Amino acid sequence: MPVTQSAKKALRKSEKHYKTNKELKKVLRSEIKKFRKLVADQKVEEAKKQLSIVYKKLDKAAKTNLIKKNKAARLKSQLSKQLNALQGKNA
Repeated sequence: MPVTQSAKKALRKSEKHYKTNKELKKVLRSEIKKFRKLVADQKVEEAKKQLSIVYKKLDKAAKTNLIKKNKAARLKSQLSKQLNALQGKNA
């Protein structure tokens, strides 16, 4: 356990950040899962709307260093590929 006052504060701060980050990652993962479910169910229009929501969440997560910038870019690329494949199939 921390002894000094500053170490105690650092621990409180660290625990708070841990909880916040965990919740934000949970929300991000659930939004991605929603998108992938829509793609699996072949609902193109709803998937397009969900993709913009996922993009927004990914950009915010990368901006606040929740995930790395390249991971956000990679996920966006993969998800848009899935949507494009679905659109090609329905065309």
